[in-house]
Amino acid sequence: MNTSDFEQLLDELCARLTFECAKGQPFTVSKSFENRVREVIRTLLDHFKIPVDFTPHPYGFPDIVLGKFGVEVKFTTNDTWRSIANSVFESFRNKDVKHIYVVFGKMGGCPEVRWGRYEECVMHVRTSHVPRFEVDIDAKESLFKKFGISYDQFSALSEDGRMKYVRDYARDRLKPGERLWWLEEKSDQGHSLPMQVQLFANLSNEEKLKMRAEASLLCPQIVGSGRNRTKYIDPIMFLLTYHGILATRDVFSAGSAAGPARGGMYVQRALQRIQPQMIEAAKYLETSLFKEYWGRNVPPRKRIREWLRMADVYAKVANPPWKPSAVLFLDLP
Repeated sequence: MNTSDFEQLLDELCARLTFECAKGQPFTVSKSFENRVREVIRTLLDHFKIPVDFTPHPYGFPDIVLGKFGVEVKFTTNDTWRSIANSVFESFRNKDVKHIYVVFGKMGGCPEVRWGRYEECVMHVRTSHVPRFEVDIDAKESLFKKFGISYDQFSALSEDGRMKYVRDYARDRLKPGERLWWLEEKSDQGHSLPMQVQLFANLSNEEKLKMRAEASLLCPQIVGSGRNRTKYIDPIMFLLTYHGILATRDVFSAGSAAGPARGGMYVQRALQRIQPQMIEAAKYLETSLFKEYWGRNVPPRKRIREWLRMADVYAKVANPPWKPSAVLFLDLP
């Protein structure tokens, strides 16, 4: 099979899946979409006798390996062709794959499935716990063109070599008054995460509520015991590494977060203030973040109930103990 044959196969794959969505049966979760991609590819590849692995390594890149070709599957229930992709370090990349493509299922708006060449779809790099690419099927310019290096050349570099391009790219995007934040510089210490840092206190009130909501949703342990001095590490690091926002524990527990009313538990009141923002965050935050912070993906419509379930467990050891599900999100359907 040559490149032209494979791209014709992707044309047929996307046409079939788009047709299935148009019949009023859009996919609702990423796993079912990815498995359906495998099923259709297996049918289309029958003539070429190329096997399709339905039980790949969970961190393998790309998701589907087909000899020298690979398919990275992206999925969203939002109306966007943009998504977080894999780590820039590609630690689990299959070395036999020479040509990588993205198959993207967009279920928001008018459901559609499209494909693109991976190196042409990567258009940005952002930071979470590790620097990650972002892909966009409609990317006007690839990140590697901005780097001045091809994707194949970038993939052949060491971690330090890759990070040089990431740092230079971040410097070029700095706005007046912003600085790069260097967490680590040497590869033997892990990796470097360059980012534009701003103080939480300098955000608008709307941005503060949104940032607190995202961090609180991903880190339900904040409802736990006040004696646990580490419970705020993850939410603080999320704001720093994912958004470049420098915050303290007071963002989640102080009277300023809880609002003007007095008495009661500050954490509870602070969460009550951001319930609408947490509901919205549950809809739009990327699947990869829930895998990273919760250890598993949960469909958007179930994320608040799952947060309540986890929060109830953490809050049992608080002083005094309390039950978040008894006082939060009481209007959920």
